[in-house]
Amino acid sequence: MAQTKTVFICQNCGAQSPKWMGKCLSCGGWNTFVEEIVEKKKPGPAVAANLATNQPLTLENITTEKMERIQVGITEFDRVLGGGIVPGSIVLLGGEPGIGKSTLVLQMALGMKDKKILYVSGEESLQQIKLRAGRLGMNGSNCLFLSETSLENVLAQTSQVNPHLLIIDSIQTLSTETIESSPGSVTQVRECTSAILKFAKQNHVAVILIGHINKEGSLAGPKVLEHIVDSVLQFEGDTNYLYRILRASKNRFGSTNELGIFEMRGDGLREILNPSEQLISKVSDDVSGTAVAATIEGIRPFLIEIQALVSSAAYGTPQRSSTGFDLRRLNMLLAVLEKRAGFKLLTKDVFLNIAGGLRINDPATDLAVICSILSSNIDIAIDHKVCFAGEVGLTGEIRGVNRIEQRIAEAAKLGFKKIFIPKLNKGFDSSKFSIELEKVSRVEEVFRKIFG
Repeated sequence: MAQTKTVFICQNCGAQSPKWMGKCLSCGGWNTFVEEIVEKKKPGPAVAANLATNQPLTLENITTEKMERIQVGITEFDRVLGGGIVPGSIVLLGGEPGIGKSTLVLQMALGMKDKKILYVSGEESLQQIKLRAGRLGMNGSNCLFLSETSLENVLAQTSQVNPHLLIIDSIQTLSTETIESSPGSVTQVRECTSAILKFAKQNHVAVILIGHINKEGSLAGPKVLEHIVDSVLQFEGDTNYLYRILRASKNRFGSTNELGIFEMRGDGLREILNPSEQLISKVSDDVSGTAVAATIEGIRPFLIEIQALVSSAAYGTPQRSSTGFDLRRLNMLLAVLEKRAGFKLLTKDVFLNIAGGLRINDPATDLAVICSILSSNIDIAIDHKVCFAGEVGLTGEIRGVNRIEQRIAEAAKLGFKKIFIPKLNKGFDSSKFSIELEKVSRVEEVFRKIFG
């Protein structure tokens, strides 16, 4: 007879305690412990049988015929995963509510005409899924849909259908009968994911799990969930804007430096294959307070428009506000302008915005940020055929940036006439570019060349 043990588990980090605690000693969360029943079963004869069939192998004896990647038909998704989904792997897709996770995987499932797909939804009925597919204007006879929350039933149906790809929306809605806790709890998420992992590896079935996130923005459930899966994808973006970014925070079969960009439309998500053309304003007239930065997200170069507005403070304390750019770094750059370049901005309101609703962490955008701020301050426009790439140091120097050749090539492809780059970036052939390279070493030098 199996022994039943009751433990208290933290819903934030998964820490266990034999008694209830008001504060978790691991993550510091308050009132996060929930009583759950964990069953411990003694090993049976199946363990000995498994040892007889599962033997260690050398690299020469391991075959990889079944490891050909599955192309999902969405170029941006395949790029982020490193060329497609590997059979037997588990991909965890997380993001804010309403960001478009279910829409993305439904488009993927209905777009793969040559593969058998099983789409399991624990949040929507089959009628709701059909209505959403009708909104997308898509259909697919090779995609089977199942509305189920029992893990045992899901695995039984998957064994019967034998699909190439299994999609579960979402992992927080599944529950197993072996655990007597509610769906979405730490124990249920951990046990269900472990069972799906075992099934996927044994049957070479690729799995996509949709996961919820908590109020801090992290994936809900135990941290072990991210360790179990092979790839963790984050679907990011502001619901007030059209653009969505898909990036990998973990990828066992590819790079984590790739990202995909989508546009949310009424008929679903559309891939943005050339984001630079979408993120730069098409207005030909020069307007003060705008500058174009050549940035790198992952390993993909693209150009973004940075907008700044500097005005006299209406109240006693000047405001500092930024959208899509680190506010602390903005304050640092303003201090550099004050100390090293002699521009007095203490009594001015400064507002900064990255066009398109993107969030940029690339330090190479510093040069474009300070140029847009000064352009607005003195009300002199920067030529819209000029872009910038450079990191600004605390002493006012322009520091070198990585992958400068990719940035220059992207600016030249979009028809820019001149790009300001750090003088410290050397070792590349500048004659192969059709764009004029203006090498600078100090912020004062940049201002003299732009504003005279």
